[in-house]
Amino acid sequence: MATRYSGLRGLTSAAAACLGLAARVIATKAAQRQSLETLDARLRHLEQQARIQQRSNLARQQRQHWELLSKAIDDPELAEVLDIFERPLTPERRRQYLFANALYTNLLCYYRIGNMGRDEFFKHVRGIFQNPIVREYWYATQKQRASLTGTEEAELGQLVDDLLLQLDEADTDEWWVVGEPPTEP
Repeated sequence: MATRYSGLRGLTSAAAACLGLAARVIATKAAQRQSLETLDARLRHLEQQARIQQRSNLARQQRQHWELLSKAIDDPELAEVLDIFERPLTPERRRQYLFANALYTNLLCYYRIGNMGRDEFFKHVRGIFQNPIVREYWYATQKQRASLTGTEEAELGQLVDDLLLQLDEADTDEWWVVGEPPTEP
C-alpha cells in the first residue's frame, strides 16, 4: 500500500509542477500581450502625430507659397522670375496666371491635408476651370506638369486634363454636370 501511495504522490507532484508551468506560461503570454498592446497603442499615437505634422507642414508650405506669389503678383519685376511660359505675356496676364496658380495650388493643398476628398476637389476644379484665363494658364503650364510623373499631383493634374477634355466635348452648357467625380483611391 505504501508503494501505491508514493506513486500517487509522485503523480500529484508532477501534475502540480505541470500546472505551475502552465500558469507561468499563461502569465508570461499575458504580459507579452499587454506589452504588444502598449506598443501598438504607442505606434498608432506616433502615426497620428506624424499625420498631424505632415498636414501642418503642408499648410505652412502653402502659406509660404501664397506669400511668394503675392509678392510676384504685386511686383512685376518679381513676377518675371516666375515667368515659365513659352510665349511672352503682358504683366497683367502674368499676374492673372500667378493668381490662377494660387487658386489651383490652394485646392491641391486642401485635398492633400484632408480638408476635402477627391470628389470635392473635382467639383471645385470643374468650377474654377470655367474661367478662360484659368484654362489658358493650365494649358500654358502643361510642360511643367509633365515632369511630375508618378506623384499624387500628377494624378490630380491628369484628372483635370481629363475633365477639361470632357468639358470641351460636352454638348451641354450645364458644365456642373459634366464628368463623373472620381472615387477615392
